[in-house]
Amino acid sequence: MEEQKKKRGKRSIGLRLLTALLFLVVLVYFGVQGWRYLDDPLITTLAYPYQVEMTVELSGWVVRNEELLPDEGGGLLRVQRSEGERVSRGGVVAAVYADQASLDRQAEIDSLTSRLEQLHYAQNLAQEMETTQKLDSQISQSLLAYRRYLSADRFYDAGEEGNRLRALVTKRDYTGSGGGDLSAQIQEAEDRIAALRSQTTGSVRRITASKAGLYSGEADGYETVLTPSMLEDLTPSVLAGLTADASAVSQTGKLILGDTWYYAAVIPAETAAALEEQSNLRLRFAKGVDRDLPVKLESVGPREQGQVVAVFRGDSYLRELTLLRQQRAQVIYGSSQGLRVPKEALRALRTESDRDTGERTAEEATGIYCVVGLNARFKPVEILYTGDHFALVRADSEDTNLRLRSGDEIIVSARDLFDGKIIG
Repeated sequence: MEEQKKKRGKRSIGLRLLTALLFLVVLVYFGVQGWRYLDDPLITTLAYPYQVEMTVELSGWVVRNEELLPDEGGGLLRVQRSEGERVSRGGVVAAVYADQASLDRQAEIDSLTSRLEQLHYAQNLAQEMETTQKLDSQISQSLLAYRRYLSADRFYDAGEEGNRLRALVTKRDYTGSGGGDLSAQIQEAEDRIAALRSQTTGSVRRITASKAGLYSGEADGYETVLTPSMLEDLTPSVLAGLTADASAVSQTGKLILGDTWYYAAVIPAETAAALEEQSNLRLRFAKGVDRDLPVKLESVGPREQGQVVAVFRGDSYLRELTLLRQQRAQVIYGSSQGLRVPKEALRALRTESDRDTGERTAEEATGIYCVVGLNARFKPVEILYTGDHFALVRADSEDTNLRLRSGDEIIVSARDLFDGKIIG
């Protein structure tokens, strides 16, 4: 009996050890599988359309054909043109008033004239909802324009837009209040304007434009220093040494003649040579202009220590450049469109193909692995552009099933990756 008990005890211990061993094996198996699952390097992302611009950073000078307007001393100057406004030959640019009283009378005349225009508008309005809605729409557009000018640091235009906005709000007030009989107010304003004008006779001198052009109130002393005629054969050292002419000043402002403007900047000679081969150039100023401007590379100056002066010419949007002088910009000489993918996703796959002669040759194709169903499929691509951390590509396969498309799930990282691998 005692021997049987000993044998049973040994069997029980052995069974326990075997069970513990099996449990340990299962535990290690699931532990390894769990670690492999948590350590799975499978990383995916989506392909999407993207555009890259090829640009060159510049720091240069805006050059225009400019003429200073004369200063009329011995009085108070009041400019009557807005920045960038076109002035005809003989057109009045500014007025010089003999004293402060004359200037105050003119300010009152302007205020009364504006009010008179609003009164006539209100008198002639038919009190219809359509008119009110039109004014509301104009006020909304004016508010947006006012905000846009402030964001672009175009404060002069913002001031003009503010005046227009106030006039629109006044008209809206009249339409909302029903208007009433405004004839008496109109007659009173007209009489007051006539009386004030009779008092200003002989106390005002007019400054007129000798040539047609765009008005600018900013005279910075470079009008006689930076001229289109001096751009030919300009060297980097001469451009860097330019200083404003302290004697070329005018409180009245200046006229910008013609429609052509120039932008001169120092760039490496190799960059200038590359730009000369481009036919579609656009200039993007860092501030002051909210659009890309079409330009042509007008000339390239003499080489000096590997640098040259590149002169770009523009024939449009001069009105938006009247306040620009020394300005940073980008010249855009090309762009590339394709599908954006991470550089890490690009891989080379060695393939074999049969020639017409039956000869079997090996080729290496560049492509990307994508998740298709539960498998990884290799899709050949052509690289269009390579950036710091991404590449622009396009499909390079006649097989529609292997063409990379926008929205495809790209495999960036995976273990033991090959075409057809099950990854689901």
